[in-house]
Amino acid sequence: MAPARPPAARLAALIVAMFALGVALPAGTASAAPPTGQRAAAPDSDEEGGTPALRAQLEAASKGYLDARRALDTSVQRQQQLATQLKTIEVEIAQRNGKVDEIAELAYRTGRLGVMSALLNSNTPERFMDRARALDAVAANEDRALRDLLNSKEQANRTQVALNGEINEQRKQVAVMAKRKEQAERALTVATTPKPQTTTADTDSNRGTSAVNAQAAPRNSDGSWPSESCSVNDPTPASGCITPRTLHALNQAKAAGFTRYVSCHRPSGSGEHPKGRACDFAAQKGGFGGNATGGDKTYGNNLAAYFIRNADRLAVLYVIWYRQIWLPSSGWKSYSGANGTPSTDHTNHVHLSVY
Repeated sequence: MAPARPPAARLAALIVAMFALGVALPAGTASAAPPTGQRAAAPDSDEEGGTPALRAQLEAASKGYLDARRALDTSVQRQQQLATQLKTIEVEIAQRNGKVDEIAELAYRTGRLGVMSALLNSNTPERFMDRARALDAVAANEDRALRDLLNSKEQANRTQVALNGEINEQRKQVAVMAKRKEQAERALTVATTPKPQTTTADTDSNRGTSAVNAQAAPRNSDGSWPSESCSVNDPTPASGCITPRTLHALNQAKAAGFTRYVSCHRPSGSGEHPKGRACDFAAQKGGFGGNATGGDKTYGNNLAAYFIRNADRLAVLYVIWYRQIWLPSSGWKSYSGANGTPSTDHTNHVHLSVY
């Protein structure tokens, strides 16, 4: 009788035999399929579909667009303030012009009182001093009126120059926004050649509704987004770390009623997951499965709509859902993974990337 094999040897022999017979391995063995909520990366492809180059282009384009839009908004606000200031100054100039005109008209009608004649016609020392003080007051009043007028005109000129500078700044930022929009769309065009099989009906059916306003994430005093690192614990089963802004978006989505399975951090791959700036929100209750349909599809539609509605409050870089990607510069565009799986096509989860 042959000696009994060790348990490890028996398991190895069993696995070899099953491979030879073409039998699928049971769950729990070393080569088992990923459990619910996890996805295996396809060979030579990003788990989220697309390529690292595409993701880098989308990140740079969306960040650049959002930065330019913030600069544009700031410049528009400054322009409005300067325009109001200029109107106030113009009113002051009109008033001071009137005062100077009154002084000039009075001098013309009465004749300017000569200093020597005014003083020589003084009968007494007291009268002499009164005349001297009066002449000094008149001169000071005229000088002040002229000085105020000149200062107001100089201030108006400076304000107009600043106003013109803001208009030029806005033209520059609009050009940057257009360039970033073109960058994102060109990257998508290159990445989706040949075009994915997405019909108009598919695109229209991706549109959900949301009336919930998220609480805005903290900004810098100038309206920009503060730089954040992967510094807080990821509360999802993926564990790892995420940025405070990603955690804020995650918590806001949950508060809005989107409480199904979520996975955020990923230790490898391209894009924002390893940086802690992205989350995948499963459409199905049990996790990432096949293509979402029925109520699961509606859930994904509404979740995507929620992120888009609150894109400015949550610093959304882009949203991917059901073979479509939403960009702040371009709205919805076609997006498809090369492998055509529910994961790479995002037909089983909504992907969110934040600034």
